[in-house]
Amino acid sequence: MAHLGLPESLIMPLAILEISCVVIYLIPATSVLGAILLTGYIGGAICTHWRVGDPFFIQIALGIFVWLGLYLRENRLKALIPLRTSQAS
Repeated sequence: MAHLGLPESLIMPLAILEISCVVIYLIPATSVLGAILLTGYIGGAICTHWRVGDPFFIQIALGIFVWLGLYLRENRLKALIPLRTSQAS
């Protein structure tokens, strides 16, 4: 973490924060909140890597997978963002 400009003392707090967000995401009743929290966490990771010139494509892919996973398991989200529209006969 030193090459990112962060002290080693942040490893444990960041790990606890990330695990907490993942647990909230995995609970079906709070999965939308978890996805929002993970998006913020991943956004911070993207900014940190961007600032030091590291590639950040994996973080972007992870964010996409978080929302894709939520879309596939959450019917309320499918109603908000329909990928297919039914055609009237």
